[in-house]
Amino acid sequence: MLQFSKYQGLGNDFLMLDGRDADSTDFCFGLTPELIRGLCDRRFGVGGDGLILAVPPRGAGELRMRIFNADGTEPEMCGNGIRCLARFLADSDGDNPGRSWVIETQAGPIVPVLQEQGLIRVDMGVPLVDPSAVPTLLEIGPAGIPQGELAVGEQAFAVGAAGMGNPHLVIPVADVESVDLEYLGSALEVDRNFPAKTNVHFVQVIGPNHLVMRTWERGAGATLACGTGACATLVVCHRLGLAANRARLGLPGGPLEIDWDQESGHIFMTGPAEAVFDGVITPDFFAESLPEPIKPGPLKLEPPLEAPSIDCSKVCANGCIQPEACPSAEARARVEALLNQTSLDDLVAMASDSLESRTRARIGQINDVGSVDF
Repeated sequence: MLQFSKYQGLGNDFLMLDGRDADSTDFCFGLTPELIRGLCDRRFGVGGDGLILAVPPRGAGELRMRIFNADGTEPEMCGNGIRCLARFLADSDGDNPGRSWVIETQAGPIVPVLQEQGLIRVDMGVPLVDPSAVPTLLEIGPAGIPQGELAVGEQAFAVGAAGMGNPHLVIPVADVESVDLEYLGSALEVDRNFPAKTNVHFVQVIGPNHLVMRTWERGAGATLACGTGACATLVVCHRLGLAANRARLGLPGGPLEIDWDQESGHIFMTGPAEAVFDGVITPDFFAESLPEPIKPGPLKLEPPLEAPSIDCSKVCANGCIQPEACPSAEARARVEALLNQTSLDDLVAMASDSLESRTRARIGQINDVGSVDF
């Protein structure tokens, strides 16, 4: 039974898995890209824009975030995702406003801070405008950012780009609602000027402190919100003279407050993150690809298993590449033995006890903070 929680930030939803007690910084719960796609499927799985793992840090951080898009790819960072992770950690550990975490990501260390009323303020670091860092083949233009003109069919757009550890293409338009997001977003995501593909954002300027945007997210498609995209959009619009360095960005899922501190160069994002539900995934979902144990529990699998020489979650996405000596075979056999020796009622009880403790911690936190609007 794989225990998970679902969280959403402005409608951008994620499945959260806690692997902080794992032995490896690359711990992946035995998941493969194929299984992640299945879990994120909104009809045949749980449903989500992505899946986030909390695992042990590699360096001086408190933990490491691994995030996977709904298509199974692993991006560098996600602003809404890290807010959801912070809320998930606070709910799991019973933390109160003021708590902060240094979270390692592929985009570098990110520091979210728990605020009042369910908000999370995140120091997103310094935005990237050097073309090689975005990365993009667009060259630096008059505004000091990668700029140019891109075309889709007969439509041409003046564009700007910025990086937040992941690439972003920003396109100012007169009417953001009239944009054919699926057609244009899917085409521009794979534009040759972005060798690692890109997130695509169309933005309408309401005023210097008020922008409205729509997002086509790399690896996920049209999403209700994108935190890193909101940061990159403010950077591009500010450099183009369209916006101040601090603005409210309206996204389909709700608003984000973005503040680009000119003294430090860091950009800060403030927005909500909320728990949706807790649950467990039955072993039947994994078929022959059973997950590794999540944490030591009432029934421990002894002795500890040695780390496999290959990362099965990545290289075996399309099937075992070493069936004659599979490094995960022993782990799979032990999990299968555990499932065969334990009734479904006992497994559900084990998971329910853990879920109940998290729920009680969350309710206790709400009572400590005060009333919460639902």
